Amino acid sequence: MVTGEGVNLPDNCALITRSGKQIPIGDSIAPIRDHHGNINGAVIIFQDISQRKIIEARLLRNAFYDSLTLLPNRVLFQDRLQQAFERSKRQKEYQFAVLFIDLDGFKEINDQFGHKMGDDFLAVTARRLESCLRSGDTIARLGGDEFAILLEDIVDITSATQVAQRIHETLESSLNVNGHDIFATASIGISVSNHEYEEAGLLLRDADIAMYRAKGQGKANYVIFHERLIS
Repeated sequence: MVTGEGVNLPDNCALITRSGKQIPIGDSIAPIRDHHGNINGAVIIFQDISQRKIIEARLLRNAFYDSLTLLPNRVLFQDRLQQAFERSKRQKEYQFAVLFIDLDGFKEINDQFGHKMGDDFLAVTARRLESCLRSGDTIARLGGDEFAILLEDIVDITSATQVAQRIHETLESSLNVNGHDIFATASIGISVSNHEYEEAGLLLRDADIAMYRAKGQGKANYVIFHERLIS
């Protein structure tokens, strides 16, 4: 206003009603001038942007979260993986692990009960998997029946294998989905950060390779990645 030009206030402004309700608003301030061009007042325009905020939040969620399980999607997982990778380059003592999870027999569940049941099964399974993690860890649905976990700031490989074991244990109990008791197991591949990795995505790739080796050994197994798996 000092320059005599109209300005827009920040997007995070809110109007507080007498009842204490906060309404997000878009607003602008423009000067009022007399016939000599001098500023002798200002006009403030408020606009309720509640609906716009709702749409923006929905678009943001759709961009970074899986609509079925409400977990982070591949895009958000890769972003967090990249952040962990960059931190490991700055802090030599910092370690993290990636777990790649594929549910055993998911195709048979779809074939027997239908895709709607399959979707509900994935949503219930996601909650089971979440229960095995710390609050600061990330679990994402990559697509289909594939999930990935990022374990940050771990002590050693034991931290990752303990999570894999917890996942197998929690899946030993049947999952009640729409009145049906369904048993599920998981094949899990594990990769652990080290200073030889040049790209964050390679840890996800190696965990995927280890997962396929686990699946080849039978149901409910986990395998830790090592170079011999690709030789």
